[in-house]
Amino acid sequence: MSGRRPGSGATGWLARLLNLVPYLQARPGVRIADAAADLGVTEQQLRDDLELLWVCGLPGYGPGDLIDMAFDGDRVTITYDAGMDRPLRLTPDEALALVVALRMLAETPGVADRGAIGRALAKLEGAAGEPAPVAVRMPGDADRLTRVRKAVATGRALRITYYTATRDRITVRVVDPLRMVMVRGYGYLEAYCRRVRQTRRFRVDRIDELTVLDEPAAPPPQARPAPIQEGVFQPSTDLPLVTLRVGRGARWITEYYPCERVERPAGDGWVVSLRVTDLDWARRLVLGLGPEVAVLAPRELAASVQEAAAAALDAYATPSGLAPPAPGRE
Repeated sequence: MSGRRPGSGATGWLARLLNLVPYLQARPGVRIADAAADLGVTEQQLRDDLELLWVCGLPGYGPGDLIDMAFDGDRVTITYDAGMDRPLRLTPDEALALVVALRMLAETPGVADRGAIGRALAKLEGAAGEPAPVAVRMPGDADRLTRVRKAVATGRALRITYYTATRDRITVRVVDPLRMVMVRGYGYLEAYCRRVRQTRRFRVDRIDELTVLDEPAAPPPQARPAPIQEGVFQPSTDLPLVTLRVGRGARWITEYYPCERVERPAGDGWVVSLRVTDLDWARRLVLGLGPEVAVLAPRELAASVQEAAAAALDAYATPSGLAPPAPGRE
């Protein structure tokens, strides 16, 4: 198969392939040159498309599931269509799903060609009839996202009231914005935090209050955006290392969180080591996993988990639901 030619992008190629089978079904024995002219492609490009169709079909991909065709000189006839017997048509639910996806993409910070998205959305809504009555908002309300984007674009410092989920704590910080990024569907402000004197990412929907300051953003020269290929959390050797023994029901954490080491000894228990932002977050993680996990290290984490679990049991044991006072206290 030859390489991609000018004007044959992946989107156009896919649309052509989806409609090629019903086109050929309606014109058995059509000359390849005539088909290429009708479809606006070269003969070689059409032959490449036919080669690709020959290995397409229904899941299972046995001989009776693949698209088949017969060639007679320069003519082609579809002999088995694998169910692709009509041009693609969207149901109302499918059209609505695409409209919602395009509107969300249009709200995504950092998307370059919003014009192309708008044109595609207009065509889809025009073909589907009445525009879908759906308002799409990215996580974090639109006003907050707009203000953050403007602060980044104009280079203004921000004062934010921010909820840190890993510590279950609210803090007030002054930050110098660097950029807006999208990670796993959430908008993040990447900025130099004057409070901790480091670059941090702040999830926009966790910013409770936002004030654009009159002063310009002034991040120090060493403040640089961090790579986002591996997600928001970037483990480093200066963070606490936690080692857990996890049962079968908790093995999912090895896929969800970046782990430094995963040992799989005989039996159900795995030994997992991972870096955490702080031990408070690790304590909540362990408590949430319940009997599926045991703390091997560090000792202070094991002690805090034991203390929290004991306090919870005491709370359930008392009629009021409150833990009894500690010895020596009223």
